[in-house]
Amino acid sequence: MKSALVIRHVAFEDLGAFAPALAAAGYEIRYCDAADGIDDLVGSATDWDLLVVLGGPIGAYEERVYPFLVSELRLIEAQIAAGRRTLGICLGAQLIARSLGARVYPGPVKEIGWAPVRLSAAGQTSCLRHLDGGVPVLHWHGDTFDLPPGAVRLASSAAYENQAFSRGPGTLAMQFHVEATAPRLEHWFVGHAAEIAAVPGLDVASLRRDSRDRAGQTAAIAGEILAEWLRD
Repeated sequence: MKSALVIRHVAFEDLGAFAPALAAAGYEIRYCDAADGIDDLVGSATDWDLLVVLGGPIGAYEERVYPFLVSELRLIEAQIAAGRRTLGICLGAQLIARSLGARVYPGPVKEIGWAPVRLSAAGQTSCLRHLDGGVPVLHWHGDTFDLPPGAVRLASSAAYENQAFSRGPGTLAMQFHVEATAPRLEHWFVGHAAEIAAVPGLDVASLRRDSRDRAGQTAAIAGEILAEWLRD
């Protein structure tokens, strides 16, 4: 079987709808929690056919507070340098951007909730084409990043110009979440309760209602996106 190493930052932000798509594509999944330390994985980057870096509520630039980010960036750099597939979601996308030399920094607003993204011309011919036509995705971020050298912008939103990018066929980064499923989001509502309460006009009830209406559609598309990217 092919191997997939999944770096997780908080227990409730997992592969979600991506898990069955990876299994169907023949990948054996191994989770590794970043906060437990990943130093021993840095030298084994070429052992993994796919590296997936998931989201989390910390900054990609906060290595002084969270020293494990140094090893995580090294692991991403080694994986990409080896020509192995690398997928980043939210914080994972920001870490990929930083590993490729781009700046990561606080964004203009907290963007939390369901809304579509605007695909670029390149995005409309990429695996993200399945999101065309206003498919809602879950946004849950307050940081942003510059487009890395050699990368191609795939999607934007009104507040965040860089919502997704690719760099060659093997590296895909998405600031938004297509993998989130409605049942698992109940864990997000607990784990991110303080953040939700700090955003004016945002509450768990509205997030739950929107997730119930939209997560099923987006989760089904998530599998199509991932399957197509893995085939390219």
